[in-house]
Formats: sequence, C-alpha cells, structure tokens
Amino acid sequence: MKAVVITSTGGPEVLQLQEVEIPNIKDGEVLIHVEAVGVNQADTLQTKGMHPPPEGASPYPGLECSGIVEQVGRNVTRWKIGDQVCALLSGGGYAEKVAVPAGQVLPVPHGISLEDAASFPEVACTVWSTVFMMSRLSAGETFLIHGGSSGIGIFAIQIAKFFGVRVFVTAGTEEKLAFCKNLGADVGINYKEEDFVARVKEETRGKGVDVILDTVGASYFQRNLDSLNVGGRLFIIGFQSGLVTEVNLASLLARRLTVQAAGLRIRSPENKAEIVAEVEKNVWPAIVAGKVKPVVYKKFPLSKASEAHRLLLSSQHIGKILLLP
Repeated sequence: MKAVVITSTGGPEVLQLQEVEIPNIKDGEVLIHVEAVGVNQADTLQTKGMHPPPEGASPYPGLECSGIVEQVGRNVTRWKIGDQVCALLSGGGYAEKVAVPAGQVLPVPHGISLEDAASFPEVACTVWSTVFMMSRLSAGETFLIHGGSSGIGIFAIQIAKFFGVRVFVTAGTEEKLAFCKNLGADVGINYKEEDFVARVKEETRGKGVDVILDTVGASYFQRNLDSLNVGGRLFIIGFQSGLVTEVNLASLLARRLTVQAAGLRIRSPENKAEIVAEVEKNVWPAIVAGKVKPVVYKKFPLSKASEAHRLLLSSQHIGKILLLP
C-alpha cells in the first residue's frame, strides 16, 4: 500500500508518498480501507519531531480517518467487513489502509458523507473529553474558544451551542469571526485588534467566562486566568506560543480557578474507547440532527500531503483539511 512517510525531521517538505507494508491487525482490531483522513496540527508537530507516536503505533501521521472495514480481528463483535466507519487513531491515517482498535471506531453519522466523516473523530474526542468530560461545561455557562475558526474551534462552537452554552471566540480576521458568528458564536473577538480579557469582562459584566479552551499556551496563560469567572476552568490542549510562563498564583486561589491540560494521542486504548463511546452517545445525535455540521475547507490527494501541511500552517483556512488516498 502507499503511505505518507516522514523521511526526516523538518517541515512539510519531508513528507513523501512511498510504498510500505500493509499493517497486520491484532486481536481486537479492524483494518480500515481509508477513504479520507483529517489533517491536524499534531501532524505538523510530528514532522518536526515534537509529537512522536505512542509505543507500538504506526510511524505515519494521521490521527483520524474514515473508510470501509476490510478485515476484522478476533474478539471484534460490533464491526463487520464492508461497514462504513470513521475512527480515532494513534497514527497511520496518512495511508491507504490503517489498523485500529475496535473501540476507537465509530459509525458514519446518518446524513454525513463517508469522506466528510473523517473530519469528526479527533476534534469530537478532543473537545468532548476535555471541555465536557473534565471541565464539565454545562447549559447556561459561558465558554471562550481561542482559534474559533480552526477545526477544533468550529466543532466546539457548534456542540457548545447545542448544549445551551454562550460562546465567545477569538480569531485573527473579520472573515473568520463572521464565519464563527454564522455557526452560532455569540461574541467574536479579533485578538489582533483588541484585548480579549477586556472584551470578555465587558460582555460578562466584569465576571469572566466559566470555561476556556486554549491552544496558545504560555503567552495567554495569565490573561486566560484573568478572563475566568469565580470557579472558572481553563483547559489547555496546545502550546503554540511556548511552554514556559510565570503566573500570579493569588488569582487561582482568590477565585477558586482550575487549570487542566491533556493530550489525546498518548492516552491508553481503554481510555480512548471510553471517550469514543461517550462521543457516540452525546455528540453523534447532534450531528444526525444537523446541529453539528462538517466544515471542510479543502481536500488534497494523499500525494499532496506537504501542500496540505503548508495550508494548515498558513492559518489561511477555515475548518478542516482532508487528504484522500
């Protein structure tokens, strides 16, 4: 089969389509013939040597895919050959075939194309496992999403609105903010032109928001804390601005703030299966009802993976980027 190989540490130019061996499935796994694969920031980090696959995982990038079940391992009871599915992966999605534990596989939601289904697993599992399962975001609360026009942001806006949350987003252009507003975001903040802390305080009558989902990291850390309500929760899932910062601990204590952080790729198969089950139970009905829609900006052939990475790194896109084997 063909797969995109990271030939050395570097940028998009190190990605090459090569002939590789078809993965052997283990007990409890299925082999998926890949129809489409989502492109994520974690993939660009892997090419730089900063986000290695877990031990035993495929060395090829790709953390979510859709396709058709081609082979079923022992002890797999739910899936059968020919099923149309999408899946959360530990790696290996940038290929014609990928092996994945059966517990990380989801049915394609009714009304969603097989290709577009690849845009959901990573973002849905990331947002649900962090903001909802850990930070307990609930109806009537306020929620700030940094990078509202990213794949994560666009999904987070829609699922939060579905559950009755007031949504704030930051983005760097008026076009991106308008897109977020059309998806349901209540407040849009251009972080290049205004201070998001001041705007959040203004819109919440000085209180701050209840939950923040952050991919920026160090440079936003104290400002995020300053933007939180009493009992607020900050969830960090990325470090685009760096890993090290200083913090005024008094602000955490005085307002009973909680800071959480988590990755998805490094979790155990058992934990991922638990998250996937929760996503199917809580998120899939919103997709089937048309309340959460796939937003795909562009699709590239697998051979153009380097071009897809360049587009992602440019931040010119709105929504998800897919590769098609």
